[in-house]
Order: sequence, then structure tokens, then C-alpha cells
Amino acid sequence: MTEGTTSAAAEGADTLTRLEQEGEIAADYLEGLLDIADLDGDIDMDVEADRAAVSIISDAGSRDLQKLVGRDGEVLEALQELTRLAVHRETGDRSRLMLDIGGYRAKKRAELSELGAKAAAEVRSTGEPVKMKPMTPFERKVVHDAVKAAGLRSESEGEEPQRFVVVLPA
Repeated sequence: MTEGTTSAAAEGADTLTRLEQEGEIAADYLEGLLDIADLDGDIDMDVEADRAAVSIISDAGSRDLQKLVGRDGEVLEALQELTRLAVHRETGDRSRLMLDIGGYRAKKRAELSELGAKAAAEVRSTGEPVKMKPMTPFERKVVHDAVKAAGLRSESEGEEPQRFVVVLPA
């Protein structure tokens, strides 16, 4: 092993430890929130794509958890920001943690990936850019990834909350 390889491995281990710590802090915060709201749910923690990922799942009807998702995921977005703030308060570092509740984001990710692939196919067949509807940062990221996977490029335009993705010809 070279010195560079050793330090890269140590840096990767440090990052993983930091992200696991973020997940634990977030899980504690969310467990407290579930207790206050008198909602049942299990917390699942993982590290995905250099981010802590925390999910609240429930065996009992996910109707209770649906309250924490809200219309179009608005409550979920707010809870994610509050959870990131709780992590920031404990660690002093900005968190990029992703929160999912009742599989909402996973389902949304699949739908958006399909939407991005369809937009890429349309651009490929017409040769014209396609402007999509305004999206949240999470939604835009998923679409950008899908377009990139399809071999095209995309960019975001506009100002929040009306920021949108434009899929461009190759």
C-alpha cells in the first residue's frame, strides 16, 4: 500500500463514521418526534452515495406515517430540514442527510427516474430541448441522474421554488 492509498482509506473510514454518527443523531431526534406525535414507526439507517439515509417505516397501516409525508411530500421536506438542523446542532457540520418516510421518496425516485428517461427519449427523437415542470432539489437531482444515465445532459434553470430541469440534446 502506498501512503496515498492508506490516507484515502482512512479518509473513507472517517467519512463513513461521520455519516453513521449523523444517522444516529437523526434517528434519536426522529424517535423523539414520533413519541411526541404518538406515532408508531421503526427507524432504519444507512449510508447511500456519501449521505446518511434515514427511513421511518411502519408495519401497521402507513396511514399514520402519511401525516408525516404530507401533500406532495411537503411535510417530509420540512422534517428533513429540521432533522438536518438537529444534526448540525450536535456536530457543528452541515448535513446532507436524506429522510424517507413510509417509502415515499423511494417510490418518488422510481417515478422521477422514469420521467427523466422519457424526457431524454423525447429529446433524442426530436432533437429539441425539453423543459420540465418546477421541482424540488431532490426531484431535480433524480431527474438529472436519469438523464445522465440515458447519455444526455441536463441543467436546472429558474429561481426557487420555480426551478426546473431542461433536458438538452447531446
